[in-house]
Order: sequence, then structure tokens, then C-alpha cells
Amino acid sequence: MRALIGSVSLLLPCAWYAIALVCGVASLTACGTPSPSHSNLGPLNSPTSMTTSTQAPTRIDQATLGELQFSKWRLPNGLEVILAPDAHAKAVAYTTWFRVGSRNENEPAGETGLAHLFEHLMFTQTASANDGDFDLRMEAAGGASNAMTDVDFTAYINVVPPTELDLAASLEADRMHNLALRPKQIETERQVVIEERLATVEDSVDGRLDELITAAAYRTHPYRWPVIGYMDHIKKVSQKAVQRFYKTHYAPNNAVIIVAGKFDPQAALDTVVQRYGALSPSPIQPPAAVTEQAPVAAHRDVIEWPVPADKFALALGAPALGHADRPAFDVLDAILSTGPSSRLNRAMVVDGEMASSADCQVGPTRENGLYVFWVQMRKGHNAAAGEAVIAKLIKELATKPVPADELARAKNKLQMDFWTGLAGSEGRAEQLGMYEIGSGSFKTLFSRAEQYERVTADDVMRVANTYLLSRPAVVAVATPTKTQ
Repeated sequence: MRALIGSVSLLLPCAWYAIALVCGVASLTACGTPSPSHSNLGPLNSPTSMTTSTQAPTRIDQATLGELQFSKWRLPNGLEVILAPDAHAKAVAYTTWFRVGSRNENEPAGETGLAHLFEHLMFTQTASANDGDFDLRMEAAGGASNAMTDVDFTAYINVVPPTELDLAASLEADRMHNLALRPKQIETERQVVIEERLATVEDSVDGRLDELITAAAYRTHPYRWPVIGYMDHIKKVSQKAVQRFYKTHYAPNNAVIIVAGKFDPQAALDTVVQRYGALSPSPIQPPAAVTEQAPVAAHRDVIEWPVPADKFALALGAPALGHADRPAFDVLDAILSTGPSSRLNRAMVVDGEMASSADCQVGPTRENGLYVFWVQMRKGHNAAAGEAVIAKLIKELATKPVPADELARAKNKLQMDFWTGLAGSEGRAEQLGMYEIGSGSFKTLFSRAEQYERVTADDVMRVANTYLLSRPAVVAVATPTKTQ
């Protein structure tokens, strides 16, 4: 499936990262930028002894969640930093989110897949460190590293002991501006990505169906090509194109660092300023928003594949992560497809017995995206029968109010997802990053809770009409090969 590509591969089933709060469990507030003369963050309000007047960070936002305090800072070179200290944590998640994903690639020039290629290249040699040093030093310190790429971002995730925050910062700052990008390194990682694409697309029914529906759903939007890139582009991309992509997108003013876990916020901010303060920004401009709502037209592809019975993907519309309709859409999603008692699972797997699995996927996209049904039919049942069941379920959601008890269960599921996602430092950093990039502000994560509680049965019907019932469907079917 399309979702996220990388060593952290977070597929996005229906209610991925959906959130809500149980009333009374935690006090949740989000605050705008305070006046410097009325700040309440103590020593974090002024530059530290390690900063110069030209490097001093400015606090631009803050929020609280129960006892936890969150602050957002910006360095003069444009680097943004979100601090989420937790005195009870055992480790520190040090994550770097670059505002570059597959959507930022030059598809007409044959340069798809560059964002994902860099997920691999960033672990190679820099001007000051040998190939493989990043992993060796991280492992020696008791840390672990991962990375992931999506349409709107590339993220690098490190989990380290509290004493090793400076190590993570120094390694990340080095590869942000110092990557060697020699021909041998590029060629080695190119071959790795080629093998990855063979395994996840050419030899994978899910990968093949996903590529078909994505290409057919869009006409002009840069979400239309695969995150991993097209094979011919991966094979042909030049060293010059790789270097240009790096110089353009890997810069402090195109990144946000999120630190979550056990650390002193003043010391962490000092460390970031010391390691990154002298880096130069890039002249990059954010890409223009594209308003195309997919799917733009009905489309159907059928391929033969060695599957036991029809398997299909059906794509309809979905609101962006930060869209005002997203809370109601997440509730709809929970009702339709989250858990064994969901409407989709009951209709197709449990009661209908026509499918062995039925699920949905919606991504944390910055602009409106796709809502994809994934269904593996049982022998004796074809894709058309499954599509008819989905159409019936959608019509019911769009025309009949959801019973109060079912609506409450859906919200409870979202509440559980919220607390599970925030339980550890790494999960907290990832959720903050997803919302910072996908919605434009990490505080959306917190305001979303109250928004879920306000969703009504009428809201569910409205978004079902807007994004599902009224949108044309794009379908890709894998049917058993005739020789089976």
C-alpha cells in the first residue's frame, strides 16, 4: 500500500492517528504566541550563553497537555524546533522532519523517487564522517534510527538515552548540510531502491494495485506518482539531479526538529542552536497548493495476478489532515472499518462471508487525498459483488443517521488510538510531526480532541455525501490468472 515508505513503514488503516480525549482525564489547552513581556516559560524566553545574538531562537508557539508542556521555536536560519519534555520518560526521541516528499519531485523531468532515495542516502558518507558511521555511533551509544518518506515529508527518527541528545543533534546537523553524495554511494543506494521496488511493486499485488489507483485518481496533483518513484526514473536519475535536490530541500528552513522524552528543554535548545545555528538556509519556496479533489473521474483497471480470488482496491475522496471535515471523516472511518465489529468487516467478512479481509486506508496528507478500500474476496465471489456491498454501506452512511451508541463506540476507539499513540516518546514525536507537517501546526493534534467530541450523526452523513457518495470511484482489480 502507498502510505509511508521506509524502515518505519506505518501503513495507514482507516483511523490511523485519529485522536480524542476522554473528558476529565487530562486538561488540554493550546496557546498562541505569547507577548515576550508576558511569557511564562522562564529561562527559555531569552537567548542562552551558548547563543550569539544572530543565532538566538524565538519562541513562536506553545501548548500544554495535562502536565506536559510543548514549545515551538524558530532559529534565524529558519530551522524550527518543537520541544516536548517529559520527566517520567526513559529515553529521548530526536526526530527531524523535512518538508519534502514525493510531491516535491520533478516528474516531467523524470525525477520521481528522489525523496525516497534520500531516505537511504542520508545514512551514507558525509564530508566529515565515513560511510556507515552514523549507524555505528548511534548503536554504540545505545540508540536506534529509522526513517520514512511520504508524499509531503521525509522524517528521520532517532531514539537515544537522555545523555546522548547532543550526539543525535551533531549527527543530524552533519548530514543536513554535509552529505558527500559521491557516484559510488548514489549507485549503491540506487540498486537497493531498485530491489525494494521490485519487492513492493513489481512483485506485489498490493503495490501494483496501489500504483494503478493513484495514477488514475489524479490528473494534475503531484500526489499522482508513487512515493518510491517509477522504475525507469530510479534507474536513470543523475548525480547532478541528486545534488540539486539535496541543496534545495535539505536546509534548516525546510525542516522541523521534534524532541520528545526525558531532557532539559533549556539544554536541548542550546544544543540545537550550537549544532545548527551556523547552517545557511536555502532559497526554497513552498510548493503552491493544488486544489484538485481526487478521484477526478471514474476509472477501472483489471489485471491478472496469482491470487486465490479477486483482490481489489477502491478509491474515493478524503479530506486533508488539517481540513475542517477531517474530524467527522475520522469518526465515519471508525464506524465503517475500524475493528471486527465495524460495518465493513461485518458485511464482508463476518456475516457476508464473501471476503477474507476488508480494510481502509487514509493518509495524513496536507491536501485532500484518497480513502481506499482494500478487499480480498473469497473463492466464488468476485470484485463486483464486493463493490456493491461497499456502495450500499456508503449510501446508508450518507442517508441514515448513525445510532447514538454506534457513534459513541467510534469516538471511544479514537480515544484509545490517541492515548496509545502518546504513550511513549517516539510515538509522541511522530504524532507531533505528522500534525505539524500534515495540518500546518502541531497544535491541531490537541484541538482535534474537542472536535471529535462535537461530531454529530448529521456531520457523519454530510462527509459521507461529500467525499464518498458524490465522488466517482477508481477501482483496480487483480483477478486470478487464467492458468490457475
